[in-house]
Amino acid sequence: MKKLLKPALGLALVATIVACGAPADKANDTASDSTDATTEKVEEITEKTVAVKLDESNVLWTGQILGGLKSHNGTLKIADGSLDMSGTAIVGGKFTIDMKSINPTDSNYTADQTAADLVGHLSTGDFFLVDSFPTASFVIRSADMTAKTLTGDLTVRGTTKEETIKDLNVDLTDGSAIGSLTFNRQDYGVTFDTGAKDFVLSDDIELTIKLKM
Repeated sequence: MKKLLKPALGLALVATIVACGAPADKANDTASDSTDATTEKVEEITEKTVAVKLDESNVLWTGQILGGLKSHNGTLKIADGSLDMSGTAIVGGKFTIDMKSINPTDSNYTADQTAADLVGHLSTGDFFLVDSFPTASFVIRSADMTAKTLTGDLTVRGTTKEETIKDLNVDLTDGSAIGSLTFNRQDYGVTFDTGAKDFVLSDDIELTIKLKM
């Protein structure tokens, strides 16, 4: 009986060790998984303010007569600007437009009405009164990268109103942010003194804003 008892006790001891060891291994596996999850690299979102490259940035403008019978377009220079970035998204910023840099680029002119004549007229009180208001500006108050919009305060001729830049395209590879903004000139006092002349002009002034970072 003693000889039979020893093997039986040995088997029981082995079974006990195996039974006790199984939960421990499972616990070790769980701890290992938890450690891996903890040490997994988390991508950091970088927040920074970047300056706008003035020599590579501009605003394209278009104004036209009602019915689209005639239009003029051209460029304006950016005087200064910066964009607040959170990762790849714009979250704030501002830029200033040099209103004395009006430069027509279309060809709708005659010997009696030249591009220089248009610049002179746009610079007067009938339009932007650039001697008194040499700059315009846009300050970003909110951004929606999903809707591709930037909403903020546009200031023209000393008047500030909320406007929205739409169709925003941010390309960090190219380092550019491009969007469009259309505003009603009447809201900013950009009007002829004589109603007849003012009536034939479209109230909408269309802008395409290109900012290089």
